Amino acid sequence: MKEKLNNYLNNDHTFDKKTMLGIICIIIVISGIIGFLVEYIFYYFNGGMKIFYWRGGNFLPWINIYAIGAVGMYFTTYRYRKNPLKVVLISMLLCGVLEYIAGLGMYIIGDGFRCWDYNTEILSFGTIGGFVSVRSVLSFGIASLFFMYILVPAIFYIAQHTNKKLFLTISIVLCSIFLIDEIYNLAIARIFKLPRASDIYKKLGMHYVKFN
Repeated sequence: MKEKLNNYLNNDHTFDKKTMLGIICIIIVISGIIGFLVEYIFYYFNGGMKIFYWRGGNFLPWINIYAIGAVGMYFTTYRYRKNPLKVVLISMLLCGVLEYIAGLGMYIIGDGFRCWDYNTEILSFGTIGGFVSVRSVLSFGIASLFFMYILVPAIFYIAQHTNKKLFLTISIVLCSIFLIDEIYNLAIARIFKLPRASDIYKKLGMHYVKFN
């Protein structure tokens, strides 16, 4: 394990464009799922450990902002992977700005709509409009260590030791499924007045966090 990590840190890994696309696809899928699981567990504790709340607006357990943040984190911090402090600081800044812009944008466009509000959550302080907080920014910094020093090296290893056609097929198909789910719920269902994942899950008894 130590040898593999040293190889990751000390050697530049170059992949052809197709393999790189597969790597990004896997990052999108895994980071979105991890983000969903983190929020699913957090809001259980935030709600008093009585109810599990479905997070995100998709049929599948995946949240888009985590995928976007992870891709941005990869492209901005990979070159600094030998310096964990830089990785943490850049990730905190990048994800904090992304979270604030996304939260404020939804609030403005959606006439007060919020997907999160740190003013109402446990362990949150130093919030800016409830869209970002010290806790969230620190969490992104800690997550960047897991992402850059465990997840990315593991994905690189899989990409290098798996049949290329198989790797690309699995990664692109998986990513396409999640993105189709996202596009349907974000755009298609709204445009054509079709039932969204949240509408169906609410009828099935799923609980969603409500923010004032």
